[in-house]
Amino acid sequence: MTDETGPEQSPTQSSLPGAAAFLGMGISIAASVGAGVWLGLLADSRLHTAPALLIVGVVLGVVVAVVSVVAQIKRFL
Repeated sequence: MTDETGPEQSPTQSSLPGAAAFLGMGISIAASVGAGVWLGLLADSRLHTAPALLIVGVVLGVVVAVVSVVAQIKRFL
């Protein structure tokens, strides 16, 4: 006989919140960088400064993505 004090959880059930956190981080990174690229391209097309504002948009998107991921990771530490 086994001594069970509660229901067992399968590995997929217990790791689901972690997977959701990583999915959220990935979506956050993609959205931040994508928005920076889109805004940079939009500004470049209107101001005829290609590729200067695209580079600025990518850098700002990456900075926002890093800040967002760090904030999400701090919740788990």
